[in-house]
Formats: sequence, structure tokens, C-alpha cells
Amino acid sequence: MRPAPQLARAAATIPLVVDLDRALIRSNLWLESIFAHLGQNAVGLGETARALWSGKAALKSHIAATTSFDAAQLPYDGDVLNVVRASVASGAPVYLVSSCDEHHVRAVVEHLGLFTGWFASNGSEDLTQAAKAQRLIDAFGSGGFDYIGSSADDYPIWVIARKRFAAREQAATRARLAELDDETVFLSSRTNRARAWMKLLRVHQWMKNALVFVPLATAHRFDLPAFAAAIAAFVAFSLAASAIYIVNDLADIEADRKHPTKKNRPLAAGTVPTAAALYAAGFLVTAAVALASRVTPEFAAVLIFYLVLTTAYSFYLKRKLLVDVIALAVLYTARVIAGAAAVAVPLSAWLLVFSILIFTMLALTKRYVELAARIDADLPDPSNRDYRKSDLSVVAALAAGAAFNAVTVFALYISSDTVHHLYRRPDALWLICPILMYWLSRILMLAHRRALDDDPVLFALKDLNSLVAFGLIAEILAIAI
Repeated sequence: MRPAPQLARAAATIPLVVDLDRALIRSNLWLESIFAHLGQNAVGLGETARALWSGKAALKSHIAATTSFDAAQLPYDGDVLNVVRASVASGAPVYLVSSCDEHHVRAVVEHLGLFTGWFASNGSEDLTQAAKAQRLIDAFGSGGFDYIGSSADDYPIWVIARKRFAAREQAATRARLAELDDETVFLSSRTNRARAWMKLLRVHQWMKNALVFVPLATAHRFDLPAFAAAIAAFVAFSLAASAIYIVNDLADIEADRKHPTKKNRPLAAGTVPTAAALYAAGFLVTAAVALASRVTPEFAAVLIFYLVLTTAYSFYLKRKLLVDVIALAVLYTARVIAGAAAVAVPLSAWLLVFSILIFTMLALTKRYVELAARIDADLPDPSNRDYRKSDLSVVAALAAGAAFNAVTVFALYISSDTVHHLYRRPDALWLICPILMYWLSRILMLAHRRALDDDPVLFALKDLNSLVAFGLIAEILAIAI
């Protein structure tokens, strides 16, 4: 429904106009819809390219019409909603305005049931900030409405509004903050922002990139230049991984908001601005590639391969049955390959096969945990994965098969001639086999008992039993050398 200007001017109370992005919701719906569209339509982008050729308005309309969207899951700002409800209760008409396509804006209006009408882009008109201001003047006259916005981009509208509201300056917010000391509020706000960014960048997951040190140990390279190269490789991979986590969260934002725990991720919850996150991803990729180029050309090539494959995984491969598991295994193995490239040591075929099998098992376990959580919470089959809850037992069997094949490969490696050239006491390596069997079996058992995190790799790096097992393996390797 479109607003009727003549009725708005005749109203006894001043209408309130509310911006959608970063005001009514703590996110940028237009940026979200772009990444959601790429994820949901990664193969058929020909129509999208044709829409882009027709202009931004046509592109917005095409994306809105071909991308799934649930207005109920958006991160609404509670303070702004309170102001809207108070205005409705007082009898004032309230309008929603956005540069997003009318398909999305109408969905928000219909979900909330609070707005008198809306202003939005459509297939023939892109509602820029200047166009918004003109449309509001045409509807209500200069100074004939109140406005809630969120940024400096809203200044052209604030100057023509009767009052200038900012989304974070509502009375409810001011009243709540007035009870606290100003310095405490500032420090608390800064701490919360830092925590949100740390969570978005998955700093705690940088531990996974310690895999780049594996070739250093297996090749017995313990000199300072090799360590320095491995540390640089670790930092470069960590920066690249954080950038990809951001892109992945943008592509999965719709599904994350429906997930019992992932809904609290910073982008899904709106605690980190979408545009700022996108800029951060670009900066991190640039820094990672620049650092990688200073290590070795071979390492830089592996890192770029990792970026390409993980981007393909985020937008397409993760939605393909078992292809996603193989892609994850290759991505983890790429860290090992990168470590070898960084310190310029040959990569053992035994290590390569062993790594792929171990990481295939861990990737399958990750899918097992996700499916088990859906079964326990009585949730439907995942919409962003090509798995069904009924696949649980098959996934478990495949994980177990990959795990014990990895142990078999390690046993064959111990029996090979290669080991006798590298180790003075190669028979000591047989002690590693039962430790591996214990650790892998325990991971599978914990997953079955619902006692495993949704990321088995990260769990293993924090679990005491796993750390003890890794420590024993390291000690046996030292004895064998």
C-alpha cells in the first residue's frame, strides 16, 4: 500500500517516518540480499547480470524476487520499535522508508503490522537518499514529519524533518544510560563492540592454522628461518580465514537467524554493521595476500587457491551433498600444503593422504553434530545444506570409515622405507597408532552423545584429553627422531 499524501497532510498528528536499514533493523538489508542471492543462485547468475545491465532499480527488484527472505527473523531495534508503537498508540501515522525493493519493505510492513504505508524502490525507480527526501517533501511537505534515521547519509532528510531523531538517541535509551556513569557506558560500549568484532573474525579459530607448522615437524626443520616463515604463514592464513568467515556469515545470514545458536553471530544479530564487515573482509584479504607474497611464491599460490576454494564453498559447494565435506577436507589440508610451501620442504604423499582422511572424518563429524542438533531441537532439514535428518546414521558410518582408514595409512607409512631414512627409532612410531585409534573413536563417541561442539577441530584444540593425546604423539615423535 502506498501512502496518500493528502490524507497525511490532513492528519491531526504529525506523521513519523522510519528508515529501515540500521534504524528499524540493526543491519543493511540491501547488502544482505546481495550475498543471500549469490549463495542461493550461484549457478544461474545470467538473469542477474541482465538485470544489472538494466540498472540498479531492476537489479534490486530481481534480487528481491528471486531470494528467500523472512522478515520475522530480522534483528529489529527494540528502542526504535518502542517509539513506533508509542506513535501508533498516540494516533500518529507511521511510514517506513527504504532504498530496498518494495518486495522486502512490504514484507517487513506486513510482518510488524504497525505502519500506515511505505516508500521503497521498485523495478523502475531506485530510491536514493535524494529521491527519499523529495518523496517525503511531496508527501508531507518540508518540516511536516518526524524522522528516525541512523547515519550521516540521512542528513538530507533530517534537515527537512520537523524533528531529528537518531536511532540510538531515543528516550528509552537515554533514560537507561542516564542511570550509569558516562565513563562506564563508554568503556562498556567499546568492550561490547570489540567482543562482537572478535566473534565475527573468529579469532579463537586461528588455532586451526597451526596446521602450517606440521610440515616443519615432519621434515625435522627446526632452524630459525624456517620458524619465521611458518609464523608468517600462520598470520597470513589467519587473516585470510577471518575474511572468509565474514563472507560466509553474509552468505548464510538468513539460515543463521533460524539456527538456535548461530542466530547470535554478530551479522545475524546486527551487532556489527554489514557494510563495515564487508570493508574489513576486503582489508583482511589484501593484507593476507601481501604478507603471503613476502614468504614464498609457492605459499602465496596456495593461499590464493585457499581463498578461491573457500569462497566457492561459501556460495555454492557447501550446498552440495558430500562435495561440501570433501571441500572442507581439502581446505584443512591446504594449510598443511601451505606450511610445506612456506618452509620450502617437499610434501610427503603419506602426509597428504593421511591429512585428507583425518579432515574428511572431522568434516563428516561436523555435519553429524549439526544434524543431531536439528533432530534434538525438532527442527526441519537444513535449508542451506543438502542433507536430511534421516542421513544421520550414514554420515556417522562414513566418518568412522574415514577415521580408521587414516590409521591404516599411518601404519603403512611406518612400514615404508621412507620412515627409516627420517627416523633413528622408527619402531617407536607404532605407539602412535593406538593413541590415534583412541582419539578418533572418542571424537565419534562424544558426537553420538551430543557432547561435541559443532566444530570438532576447534573442540580438539581445547579438549584436555585431546591435548594429552597430541602431547604423547609429539613425545613419541621426538623419541623416534
